[in-house]
Amino acid sequence: MQKEVLRHKTINAEILDIAAKYTNDPEAVLEVLLELHALRGVLKEDDVGDVARALSIPAERAFGISTFYSMLQAPKTTIRVCDGPACWLKGAGDILSTYKAQSLESDLDSERSSCLGLCDLAPAVLVGEMQRGPSDIKHVAEVGEDRNGRIPKYDHPVQGEKRILLQHAEDIDPYNIDSAIEFGAYQALKKALAEPKEKIIEELETSGLRGRGGAGFPVGKKWRFVAEAKSDEKFIICNADESEPLTFKDRVLMDANPHKILEGILLAGYAVGAQDGFIYIRGEYTSQAKKLETAIQQAEEKGWLGENIQGSEFSFHIHLHRGAGAYICGEESALIESLEGKRGEPRIRPPYPASYGYHGEPTIVNNVESFAYAPEIVNHGGNWFLSIGNQTMSGTKLFTLLGHINRPGLFEAPYGITLRKAIEEFGDGMSPGSNFHFALTGGAAGTIVSSEYLDTPIDGSSIDKGLALGSGAILICDQTVSPLEMLRELMFFFEVESCGKCTPCRIGTRNARIALDRMVAGKKSNGDAKALLNLAELLKNSSFCGLGQSAAMPILSAVSNFEQLFL
Repeated sequence: MQKEVLRHKTINAEILDIAAKYTNDPEAVLEVLLELHALRGVLKEDDVGDVARALSIPAERAFGISTFYSMLQAPKTTIRVCDGPACWLKGAGDILSTYKAQSLESDLDSERSSCLGLCDLAPAVLVGEMQRGPSDIKHVAEVGEDRNGRIPKYDHPVQGEKRILLQHAEDIDPYNIDSAIEFGAYQALKKALAEPKEKIIEELETSGLRGRGGAGFPVGKKWRFVAEAKSDEKFIICNADESEPLTFKDRVLMDANPHKILEGILLAGYAVGAQDGFIYIRGEYTSQAKKLETAIQQAEEKGWLGENIQGSEFSFHIHLHRGAGAYICGEESALIESLEGKRGEPRIRPPYPASYGYHGEPTIVNNVESFAYAPEIVNHGGNWFLSIGNQTMSGTKLFTLLGHINRPGLFEAPYGITLRKAIEEFGDGMSPGSNFHFALTGGAAGTIVSSEYLDTPIDGSSIDKGLALGSGAILICDQTVSPLEMLRELMFFFEVESCGKCTPCRIGTRNARIALDRMVAGKKSNGDAKALLNLAELLKNSSFCGLGQSAAMPILSAVSNFEQLFL
């Protein structure tokens, strides 16, 4: 009887309007929930039920999605304090405690958040849609003011940089397509449209370009798989869900020149015969999403996107899709699930997206940085790109360098640099009073390495020597930081960001964090190191996807390089 009443209950008019905006598409459930959350400030149970009925989906599916994404679970006005590795190093815990104390006397809520992609603003906070930092206990009350809202720019190269992606960062207005075109935007696409499609893939294969998201799969090989797939429908997905702690390179690219990213996606679409592409951008990147929306609109107005591009037979559309706070959606199959209006949980692989991706069709999934290189390779040739870098990885890489150094931030350089060079040349040396103790390389899913690795070249083969390249993130820690405490923070991150789908990851990361809590508190016992290593092996060999598998890496490296701390 109650179900019958609910079925015939009038759906809220605002929700009907929002659903209609998305043509009542069941796959748009996340977009509808996000827009409703922005409108109401908070999602109520009745609202989620109305969304389900407006989109004609089961209520449990809508409720499952609304509770999966962190940004839908708290009021819009909540101050989210990042406690990722860079922010933790800069005192995020004290900042959060101060906000918590002040929230008792105000209407503002505050909560901890996994990495916000604002590592160069550490300790960073997100106030609604506003990206803020560095946050200071003395100025907590001023968190909404402009003094806390200056996102760093990397317009000018530092000595030693070799710039390809950021070559004209100081010249281009990201809100003006004419500015981008003045410095070469869409010239690679124009060139490609006049040549056989095969030429694009050939140049990418010659270039040796490998994916810049961490896995390092050859980009040309992936594009060829999709190009040769027998299907009437193919898709391109740009993974802009940049959630790996210590990584903000894609944010910088989107801020500097969004048209370079659009052009890379267009080249992929033309090369493989696709007509639709998606940019899946993390929900915390509201400012960057707006830049991309503007760029898409301007490209359509100028005839570089849409039907019969520049008078050719090639038609292509790009759709922006916003995430809502879930690290797991950086995993390509979880991203596709989210794009299809489901919880962002990973799929069994194989099959891989290149053969069975979005809607079960052949799909290219590359990250922002990978797509951004494609126009440069088409313009200058694969051999030109191959001549840069070293024998294991061609081209340049955007590295993020943080921690106890004089000049934290981002730089672009060929592969093969060392930690020592990164610190001394690009980081301008260690901070006053700081001595190198260890580095976290590759992001949270990376390696904790000692001074023995200072002169190890960072490239595609460095992981075989015990130093992860990953996303190109580097955190330098001095003598005041314990590798044991850092490892505990990383395991906490993996614990809270586990989607919970598989037991090894869901329970293994929690058990590792509990053991490290006890060890950090000085309550070590015999066998702790062995127990952690056993957990790492379990995570690596039994987890469903890369999140749990890669959580083993910092454990194995920390115990190997700092064994005495675990005994």
